[in-house]
Amino acid sequence: MAHKAGFVNIIGNPNVGKSTLMNAFIGERLSIITSKAQTTRHRILGIVNGEDFQVILSDTPGIIKPAYELQASMMDFVKSAFEDADVLIYIVEIGEQGLKDEAFFNKIANSEVPVLLLLNKIDKSNQEQLEEQVTYWTEKVPTAEIHPISALEGFNVSEVFNRIIELLPESPAFYPKDTLTDKPERFFVNEIIREKILMHYKKEIPYSVEIETNEFFEEETIIRMRSIIMVERETQKGIIIGHKGTALKRVGVEARKDLEKFFGKQVHLELYVKVNKNWRSDAQQLRRFGYTDKK
Repeated sequence: MAHKAGFVNIIGNPNVGKSTLMNAFIGERLSIITSKAQTTRHRILGIVNGEDFQVILSDTPGIIKPAYELQASMMDFVKSAFEDADVLIYIVEIGEQGLKDEAFFNKIANSEVPVLLLLNKIDKSNQEQLEEQVTYWTEKVPTAEIHPISALEGFNVSEVFNRIIELLPESPAFYPKDTLTDKPERFFVNEIIREKILMHYKKEIPYSVEIETNEFFEEETIIRMRSIIMVERETQKGIIIGHKGTALKRVGVEARKDLEKFFGKQVHLELYVKVNKNWRSDAQQLRRFGYTDKK
């Protein structure tokens, strides 16, 4: 049997369940999931290997109209997802009317690669609503295959994955067969810490934060990590730390528990908070944090 391999890129508005779907496909928790918009900032690859296939899944940031340099860089990750896709997944939720950016929507509607339009969260709808949505999206994107799913409940996820394999081109594997992702370990440390900040802080605080892990020492029975939480202003630093350090401690405790599950061994995590003024609008800082290749 011929070997198949290719890039399957997942695109959609914020909060439609892209990361939940990605994690359901790969059976691992690579993409962080919260109820807040803009949870995903990078383009994250998750690789699923079979005897005769390699599916390279790409979770991209939710499509928004950029308000500052960081968001513009996030949308560059989405643009790159169109360029190398062998299969494009456009995920929407019941009741949604289209992408926040018309240019991206036109790219999907006129895509030269197969498009699977996934109607997510059908567990929160009824049959009449579902039929209306199928009709609506068939008219909007007539070239797409439409599949109702529930990424959270796992409904129809394996069927969609089998269809993806059918659509992939014949090709040798792009990555070694034991590879799960293209990201280094420190990336996932940063993401897990950032997820806890998204969960526990309100308003602008989570969006003003970047994490940098500057120490990662793995011993036989324990991994020792030291991570810095970057904020843009002194007032934000105080909010992150909280009264007598209680808020920061909560982030550290919850992150450590998830990191121990992720790495399968004991973790010692030290957290510090540092002011890095206006990093979201500083091209040099964004390059440092891996958001852009622009010079």
